[in-house]
Amino acid sequence: MGVPPRLLLPLLISNHHVCCGKEKFEETLKKVVEMGFEPATFRFVEALRMLYQLSDKTIQEKLSFYGKLGFSEGDVWEMFKKNPSFLPLSEKNVLNSIEAYLGLGFTRDEFAVLVKCHPQCLNYSAELVKRKTEFLVKDMNWPVKSLVSNPTVLGYNLEKRTIPRCNVIKALMSEGLLGSELPSLGSVLVCTDHAFLKRYKHGDDKKLVAELMAVFTGGHVS
Repeated sequence: MGVPPRLLLPLLISNHHVCCGKEKFEETLKKVVEMGFEPATFRFVEALRMLYQLSDKTIQEKLSFYGKLGFSEGDVWEMFKKNPSFLPLSEKNVLNSIEAYLGLGFTRDEFAVLVKCHPQCLNYSAELVKRKTEFLVKDMNWPVKSLVSNPTVLGYNLEKRTIPRCNVIKALMSEGLLGSELPSLGSVLVCTDHAFLKRYKHGDDKKLVAELMAVFTGGHVS
């Protein structure tokens, strides 16, 4: 099917014994293929492993649980395609996650949008989400809605990516080079380092560029 050896080997030695039991393996494999997963990707193997370890009864219980939270069966499978590892999460973990997001100022509707777009959000620890959200909302003054529109930012490394870039924005704003309005969260965080530096390097002032690069590579909260 085109599954490369580097992805197949972890499957063969998995504690879940995914390749044991020909009939169940073939049945699970068929489901994953029908969902449209690309065999040459890690997500294909991850989906296969996650579905294999869950019984049909457990899957129906999961669908029923998410249904009570307002997610349709179609929503759940779309989320599964984006992040297969969310499905085995316990009901307790999911409920704790919901409580954590609501406690940070997200509404239930915003939480639903967040999870549908980026189901990995359910896998993040409450402590980590709290640190990132408080930094972006309280320290940087972006509204919660900005995080809902750009949910992947919750998965970015705070110290290595988010803080250094935000420090550059703070430096530029303190010099009056960006005006009084904070740039959109997406334009600051949802781009490559190269695109970010090109967008916010600001002219040919070598001294300023050097200062901004020092801020960017330093990674310290100002």
